[in-house]
Amino acid sequence: MDHVISIVDDDKSVREGMRRLIRSLGYATATFASAEEYLLSDRLQDTSCLITDIKMPGMSGVEMQSRLIANGHRTPIIFMTAFPEEEIRERVLEAGAFGFLSKPVNESCLIGCLDKALKGDNSSSLEQ
Repeated sequence: MDHVISIVDDDKSVREGMRRLIRSLGYATATFASAEEYLLSDRLQDTSCLITDIKMPGMSGVEMQSRLIANGHRTPIIFMTAFPEEEIRERVLEAGAFGFLSKPVNESCLIGCLDKALKGDNSSSLEQ
């Protein structure tokens, strides 16, 4: 099965930049402008890894993670944020996130997180 990386961010330029980077690594991508759009999409079952912003209008990335877990989805998640807060970092990592990256995202850190997520190796979540 080919890996599909879903990207959720309300900032179109971030979504597009991330989409280009992930596609350059050879992965298929799907992009969404909100957590609600992703949760209502047909991509929940075939997403190999989810890369999401934390602060977005409507549902936050953290709330989306909680909703996915509550509904039995164990999709690996990498969070990115322009507002890194220790409490949120701890919460998402304890819930199983594979990364917590500050914007602008360091590409090598993102690639490292993505590699770990696709291998299912959450022994040490990466941060930037």
